[in-house]
Amino acid sequence: MLILGISCFFHDAAAALLDNGVLVAAAEEERFSRRKHDSGFPELAIQFCLDQRGISPRDLDYVVFYEKPFIKFERMMMTILGTSPRSLRLFREAMVKWAEEKLWVKSLLKTHLGIGDEKLLFVEHHLSHAASAFLCSPFDEAAILTVDGLGEWTTATMGVGRTTRDNGSETTTLSIQKEMRFPHSLGLLYSAFTAFLGFEVNEGEYKVMGMAPYGEPRFVKEIMKLIDLRGDGSFALDLSYFTYHHSPDQTFSRKFEALFGEPRDRRARFVTRQTSPFDDPNPPTQEEMDRNQRYADIAASIQHVTEEILLKMANTLHSETGSRNLCIAGGVGLNSCANYRIWRETPFENLYVQPAAGDSGGALGAALYAQNILLGQRRQFVMDQAYYGQAYDDDAIAGFLSEQNLAAEKIEDDEKRMDRVVEALVNGQVVGWYQGRFEWGPRALGNRSILADPRRADMKDIVNIKIKFREAFRPFAPSILAEATEDYFDLPNAINQLPARFMLLVTPVKAEKQGALPAITHIDGTGRLQTVFKETNPRYHRLIEKFGEATGVPVVLNTSFNLKGEPIVNTPANAWNTFSNSGMDLLVLGLYLLKKD
Repeated sequence: MLILGISCFFHDAAAALLDNGVLVAAAEEERFSRRKHDSGFPELAIQFCLDQRGISPRDLDYVVFYEKPFIKFERMMMTILGTSPRSLRLFREAMVKWAEEKLWVKSLLKTHLGIGDEKLLFVEHHLSHAASAFLCSPFDEAAILTVDGLGEWTTATMGVGRTTRDNGSETTTLSIQKEMRFPHSLGLLYSAFTAFLGFEVNEGEYKVMGMAPYGEPRFVKEIMKLIDLRGDGSFALDLSYFTYHHSPDQTFSRKFEALFGEPRDRRARFVTRQTSPFDDPNPPTQEEMDRNQRYADIAASIQHVTEEILLKMANTLHSETGSRNLCIAGGVGLNSCANYRIWRETPFENLYVQPAAGDSGGALGAALYAQNILLGQRRQFVMDQAYYGQAYDDDAIAGFLSEQNLAAEKIEDDEKRMDRVVEALVNGQVVGWYQGRFEWGPRALGNRSILADPRRADMKDIVNIKIKFREAFRPFAPSILAEATEDYFDLPNAINQLPARFMLLVTPVKAEKQGALPAITHIDGTGRLQTVFKETNPRYHRLIEKFGEATGVPVVLNTSFNLKGEPIVNTPANAWNTFSNSGMDLLVLGLYLLKKD
């Protein structure tokens, strides 16, 4: 049975293909279109999925969309009517978008794929999220928490997934037991502060998370004025502080500004007493540092409040289900700091977060929901790695190099090639590492990565400023051999912590190891680690192993292979262009090594 899942028309459009319940291909549209967070119809991602299996649309048994557009349209219209006349501009702009495409999803799918009504299914947004976590997990039974900005009406859910087996038969159920509804939303609350702090909504939330450790949560009381929080983690927002429910481009009101001060200018540099001066030779003034410290404290405060709300939700879910296992999905599930606290501070023993926890993952969840719930097929799949994107083999890479007349050194022996890469890293060079299939989700996990030596204190600034051209406060991830993780990080039973494979836990670096890993240890002594397994990525594992043999530290600094504002690279041409336009020293394209002239 072949089932294609699709998500689009909000942000991070994507497609995912199941073959008899097993994922064979999954990708976000942005990787092909080169438009970051591309929300349009994922025509290129769909074609990739079909090509990966060698099929055409007529071979598909079902196509499943990740939400129900007419329910979403109902929510928008009721919200607009309820906030009129302030929502007049929202109505005008929304009608243009909905009239062009969103109301006609069914027709678009039928036209683009040439399928009939009998092959087309729709799954509610948060059911798609819930399925994307539970049905990818190794658990037969789990509590499920989904939290995001919003779906149709829903902004958060608590539920349960269960698979039972009896006399050779198998039944899987997934039920939502509680929900929060728009306009009350933890994701939209966090996004309002994202905008206030000068970052783009639906793109800069992780920057707030990175800024937070530079501050102290001094504004928690002020934030709690916005929220009527209940013991189970549900809440109501005081909407007088917000405008997202009636404005197309503004999230917070003047009342919000009166409480928290002037919003941060997104063009301004972020400098405090704790940030590096590497990015600017002009020393910051005391006034500038004080102003930015206030923003850092606000970031720390909203991060703290978000974590506390999620802890309440998780504790409530445990008390009501008694489950040992928790699955998390939705865009808020990408908050790796909160995930670690949930795992360490709640009674749940096991945690699973799907690597594409946001809207792109809804494509996979919708397909799995159809496969295992609607059609009642056996569960066949556990996502323990994320390499489901497009690959370019050695012949394709050689063809690209020949077409562009690029000088490259081909080293077929893996050990010799990796020795060269390790030598470059030890000598302080920054390496573009391009191998195999690209990753599913927003994290680069060793196939489309920029690598550097984590032992060098200056490497964080070098990669941020000279390579990525981004803010100096941004942290980097450590990729570490799974078997060595507990020597360096506070992560008990590390090899069994699946979220750590996907950079979905921000974990304390052990105090005695922080001096050995200055480039990946954030200001608060943590790191968003990736555990690397020989079984799932043998080449990357061997590279880190050889780096460890050379240095005594089995860790490399890993960041996504892209420049600021761009999607992670897909093709060899993307990799070469990014390499050429940055300060990287060495590019490894499969078997080929390229240096700058």
